[in-house]
Amino acid sequence: MFTDKSQRILPNWDYMPVAYHSRASSVVVSGTDIHRPNGQYANEDGSVDSGPVFGPTKKLDFEMEIGALIGTGNALSQPISVDSADSHVFGFVLLNDWSARDLQSWEWNPLGPFLSKSFATTISPWVVTAAALEPFLCDPICLQDPQPLPYLRSKSIKTYDINLTTSLQTEGQTEVHYSSSVISQSNYKVMYWTLAQQIAHHTSNGCNLLPGDLIGSGTVSGPTHYSSGSLSELSERGTKPITLVDGQRRAFLHDGDEVIIRGSFNICNQNLMEEKDKLHLILLLGWCEDKSVRIGFGECRGRVLHHRQHSPPPFP
Repeated sequence: MFTDKSQRILPNWDYMPVAYHSRASSVVVSGTDIHRPNGQYANEDGSVDSGPVFGPTKKLDFEMEIGALIGTGNALSQPISVDSADSHVFGFVLLNDWSARDLQSWEWNPLGPFLSKSFATTISPWVVTAAALEPFLCDPICLQDPQPLPYLRSKSIKTYDINLTTSLQTEGQTEVHYSSSVISQSNYKVMYWTLAQQIAHHTSNGCNLLPGDLIGSGTVSGPTHYSSGSLSELSERGTKPITLVDGQRRAFLHDGDEVIIRGSFNICNQNLMEEKDKLHLILLLGWCEDKSVRIGFGECRGRVLHHRQHSPPPFP
C-alpha cells in the first residue's frame, strides 16, 4: 500500500511475516466509540520542504482481520517451533485494526506504524476457542514461493476456513439489512503466512508470549477488488471513492460512520458475490460452517466520532 508503485511488495515479504509491535492499552471491546485521531501528516501538496501539519486524520480507515489470543506462552529466550505453535493458541476474535493512512504514510518509514495505529483496535467480545475451529482447518490457498527458511517450514501447513464480510452504514441512515450494504467479502484462508508461522517468527528471537497476548492476522484481502479488506484498497488509496447503498461516496471514513463486526448470520447468497460499491457502517461478519456445524464470532461495533480538540500548553 505504501511501497513504490514500481514494486509489487517489499522483498522481505516473501521470507517472513512482516509485522509491527503495538499496545494493549487501546484495545477496546465492541460498542466502544472511536474518536478521530490527531497526528502529523504531510501537507496537501505533499511537499516535504514545507514540513508536516498536525491535526485530525483525513484518511481514517478500517482493516478487516482475525485476532488470535495466546493461551500458553513461552519462557523468555525460548522460541516456539512452527509445528507446536498452534498448541499455544487459546482462541480467536474478529478484529478491526483502525488505521490513519495519512499519518501512516508519513511515519511508517523506517520504523513502521506508530500513532497511525495505536489510537484504537476493536475486537469482538466472544472468544471462539481453537478447539471449536478444528473442523474448519484447511489448506492455505497461497503457495509459498520461495520456500520459507527452515524455521518457518511446517510438516503440515494448515489454516482456517473463516468467511469475513465487511459492510458500512452512514450516520442518520435508516438501518438496512447488512447484506445490502456489504462492500467486501473475503476468507482467512487467503492469507500468505499462517498463524503458526507468525508465532514462530514472533518468538524466533526469544521474545516471550504471555497468556492473553493478542496477535492480529493482518488485513484479510483476497485476489479480487471485492475481497479487499480495507477502504484504502477498495478506493485505490482514495483515488476512486466507492458508492454506498444510500448513494453517498466514500474514499475514507467520515465522522458518524459506525463499524460493526458481526458473525453467525446466514448471509450466504449470490448477491454477496457481486461486485458492489456500498459502504458507511462497517460491518465485519465472520462465520464458519460445514454441513452440520455453524460457528459465529459475535459482534464487533464501533462508531467514528469527531476528533477531540488538541490544545497547546499555555505559556506565561
